[in-house]
Amino acid sequence: MAIVLDVIGDGNNRTKIMYKAYLSYAQLIEYLFILQKNKLIEQQKGSKVYKMTEKGRRYLEHYKAIAEMILPNIVKK
Repeated sequence: MAIVLDVIGDGNNRTKIMYKAYLSYAQLIEYLFILQKNKLIEQQKGSKVYKMTEKGRRYLEHYKAIAEMILPNIVKK
């Protein structure tokens, strides 16, 4: 989920998200559904672009902070 959020960032379409996150189409659809249901991303009206919400940004920040505590030499900011 964190990788998908990171790829989405300020906006990306399904194809770019799928390729940059190394997902199959079925995986992508499932992740996008879960992220939208939990209001971590939103689809721009009249567009096929997805954007991270403020809640999504907070989630990603917390995820990265925890990952750095657990794996300080592996996780890059």
